[in-house]
Order: sequence, then C-alpha cells, then structure tokens
Amino acid sequence: MKIVLFTHPSFLAHQSMPRFAQMIMAGMQKKGHEITVWSPKAVFFKLAFRKPILEKWLGYVDQYIIFPIAVKFRLLTNDKATLFVFTDNALGPWVPLVKKRFHVVHCHDFLAQQSAFGLLPENKTGISGKYYQKFIRCGYRKAENFISISKKTQTDLHHFLINAPKTSQVVYNGLNQNFEPAVETVVLREILSKKFNVDLSKGYILHVGGNAFYKNKFGVLEIYDQWAKEFEAKVPLILVGEPPTGEMVVFKEKSKVSKSIFFITNIGDSDLKQFYQGATVMLFPSLYEGFGWPIVEAMASGSLVITTNEDPMKEVAGDAGFYVPKKPNNHEVVLNWKTSAAKELEKVINLTPEERDNAIKKSILRSRKFSSQGFVDAIETIYSQILQNK
Repeated sequence: MKIVLFTHPSFLAHQSMPRFAQMIMAGMQKKGHEITVWSPKAVFFKLAFRKPILEKWLGYVDQYIIFPIAVKFRLLTNDKATLFVFTDNALGPWVPLVKKRFHVVHCHDFLAQQSAFGLLPENKTGISGKYYQKFIRCGYRKAENFISISKKTQTDLHHFLINAPKTSQVVYNGLNQNFEPAVETVVLREILSKKFNVDLSKGYILHVGGNAFYKNKFGVLEIYDQWAKEFEAKVPLILVGEPPTGEMVVFKEKSKVSKSIFFITNIGDSDLKQFYQGATVMLFPSLYEGFGWPIVEAMASGSLVITTNEDPMKEVAGDAGFYVPKKPNNHEVVLNWKTSAAKELEKVINLTPEERDNAIKKSILRSRKFSSQGFVDAIETIYSQILQNK
C-alpha cells in the first residue's frame, strides 16, 4: 500500500498525537508499506515571536491557507491508488481536499466538539472556539471512512455525522511503549523515594494526567482528602503531570493531609514507568475520555486502577477495574460522590495479599488486549478493505 499520513504540525508541540502517528508509521513500514507524511510547515508561525495569540492565528494561516495549497499541488502527481490517512478527527478541515480519493479518518474523542455545541456543561466554549469546531466538523463530515479508538468515540462520531459512513469500525489503541510490572517493588519504591525525596516505602496512590477539566484532577484531591477524613490516610498521593492550578494548590494547603500530597512534574518516560510500577493503586476518576491511556499503562505495569464507572473508562478497564461514580455537576451532591469514592479507595487499599495478587494478574491480562501489534494488524485490514471497496 501507498499511504499518506496527515498529521498535526510539529510546531503545535502535541504529545499523544505524534506518538499515535508514529505507531501507525512504524507499524506500516515494518509490514512493507510505503508511508509519506504530509503536515503543515511553520512559515507564518515563525513570525509570531513566541507570542501565544499571534502563534495561534498565524498557525491557522499555515494550516488552513498555505498547507491546502501545497496539498493541491502534490495531488497533481500523486498515485491514484494512495490511501490518505488522517491521524486525528481534529484534522477535519483537510478532509475535503481528498474526499474523492481513498481516505480514512482516525477518531480519538469529540470532547472539544461536544463542548462547543453545549453538550458538556462542565466546559464552556467561547464564540471563536465554537466557529473553529464547526469548521472542523464541516470537514470530517465529508469523509466516508472512520476508525474510532473506542465504542464511546464511535457513538459520539455518529452523533455528529449527517450521513451514514461507508466504514465505521473500532480499533482500540495499542501501547506504544513497553510497560511491564516491576521485579522488586520494594527496591523500586526505595529508588523513587530517594530520587523525589518522598517516603514511598509503604506504597502510594498515583494519578497521571493533565489539568484539562475532563481529567478531574481536582476530583482526585477531593477523594484523597475525603479518604483521610473518613479513614486513615496510610499512604501519600502522587499526582504526575502538569503543574497544579492555583485552585489545586489552595485545596492542598487547606487539607489535613497537605504534607502527604505531592505534585510531580517534568519527568521522563522512565520515571513515569517506575511510578506506575510502584503504585498501590492508580486513581483515575475522569469525567470523559476518548480512550484513557493511563488506565492501560498502569494495568500493564502491574498496578490496580480505580476509574469512573462509565465508558470508555469501563470499556477499557473491563472486569479488571475498580469503579467509582462519575463526579456530579451538582455541587449539592458532591459530598456523596466523595464519600462513595473514598470507600472504594479504602477497599482497594485493604485488599488481602491474595486478593491483591489476583487483581494484579487480571490487570496485566486485561492490558494485553491493547497491543501495538494488534492495533497495526487491525488497521492494516481496514485500510486494505477501503482500497478494495471504492
């Protein structure tokens, strides 16, 4: 197969999307397919002099004016049998350029779309953001073939489409790094304790994620604080990811277990893997996800996972996960949510050695459902079908 990958421009400095594109590229090249990447170059973006507002708008010029012109010229000499692969549904504005050619759109999540159209009350979108999301939607609606990373994402996709697609299949993400259980958890915790100057010898509760509203990072703090009020906070809370917001810092300082809450930022992949391996449990009460990478990464590392009892989190964790309700938007009933989640955390913390060992085995077994090879094999089959069914 000859494949052209449309990817986000490197000047936007995304993290997960480049990894996803790299997984497709490496997997397909290993299978002998010819891969070319088409992506906007920083032309006007460079003239922004690192001013965020200018970078945003000049970046749009590079993406939606300059790049489409370049694509049209490339198409003049491009093999008609080429498959054009959009690595993210957010690249929708470029879909019309190749809508009459073989194409497929990989769909990750529709959270920005749902926010823009008033479907997520927790997140409001400005006027310019609403128009931008309409622009994206208008683009991907021109596509005929889609691959979603979860059934939840597929359902959301179908909600936004006008016409039934020719192809709409689900292929779960595959781990694009090697996550595995620790050989000696006690030794590993000693290493982490010395490196980050935190006593992790008795274990710890881990959260991995950014500050986006749907990650519910503040909710993690609320659960831990409630756990400390109702039970004894036996182990510290480690939050790995972006620096905390001001609101999070204030909450931590007011908490009775303030000295047991630690925000860890700017760490590499190696440290992240070790944090997964040494965790007593990973607390991941997201409000929404497209897939939920940390769930699988933690399970593959031999950690237990407490997550939200809704898809796609439940879809991914399956019978290996422990579940809490989704945090309500109604502040009057948040206390009930915190209390329920704290009880679940206490239950997992106090599993007997035998129960814990069995739960870990289930986690590791569940994680194997999401292999990079399985992902590549599945999308290769779909790509081939699209090329044959035009």
